[in-house]
Amino acid sequence: MFSTFIFIGRSGCGKGTQAKLLQEKYAPLSSASVFYLETGARFREFLKKESYTSQLARAVSARAERQPDFLAVWMWSHFLVEGAYGEEHWVIDGTPRSLNEAKILDTALKFYGRGKISVVYIDVSRSWSTERMLARGRADDAKKDIEKRMDWFEKDVLPALDWYRQNSDYHFIQANGEQTIEKVHRDIVESL
Repeated sequence: MFSTFIFIGRSGCGKGTQAKLLQEKYAPLSSASVFYLETGARFREFLKKESYTSQLARAVSARAERQPDFLAVWMWSHFLVEGAYGEEHWVIDGTPRSLNEAKILDTALKFYGRGKISVVYIDVSRSWSTERMLARGRADDAKKDIEKRMDWFEKDVLPALDWYRQNSDYHFIQANGEQTIEKVHRDIVESL
């Protein structure tokens, strides 16, 4: 049986770091490869393109709004259809970002026969996340934009987390992300 891990948390919480650490832990323990699906970097690349959809998505990004569900679903579903081959562990980083997207992802995971699905919620406070994003200094981390992202996380992502927490098809793990990277990783591994 191949494992599936979904990493969710506020921007700047360390999802990518923890996803990478888990991949590194799994690599020597299994002959199966790890399929890593990360939507943030894919979105940033998509926004650089000159298609009509990319232009509209850039405008959404410029307003620091959440991209529409259909575009996020297209992004990760296209990646799954093109890249998954069935005999690997999956690490999903930063998806879903809404309850609707969580339910659509659920249909994909069932379609692919994925079992042992763990949702890893890296829990950090709004203020901790804001400070972290300001410190990293990325172009899309302006103070007003960060506040908007914090708002849509609370409005859109938290309902998806509640759905996972109450869904018996998922093993829900909540890790305190306001610790050292090593401690967060250790907590996640122990919960698995």
